[in-house]
Amino acid sequence: MSRPAVTAGLQLDVERAAVSCPQLTKRGVSPHTIRHSTAMHMLQARVDITLIALWLGHENPTTTHMYVEADLTMKERALNAVQPPRSTQTRYQPSDRVLWFLQTL
Repeated sequence: MSRPAVTAGLQLDVERAAVSCPQLTKRGVSPHTIRHSTAMHMLQARVDITLIALWLGHENPTTTHMYVEADLTMKERALNAVQPPRSTQTRYQPSDRVLWFLQTL
């Protein structure tokens, strides 16, 4: 099947679906958006990026990194996974010996 045939078939399906879901007429639905959305859903489901690259047909996973960006939920999950540093002292307090040394300079 050629690219134009896939695009035309998708447009017919979108027109049919728009009867019950009118907001589809205001959206740009293309084979690329379907491909991108599927890749994002796979990424959100924590599918390994190399597997997504294979599914997309990318020869190099680096291409997939440029293609798929993280959404806010994924960013929040990443931030929550990072533990804050465990520090009891927030400001450096020099010892008397260090202060004496600095004063003698």
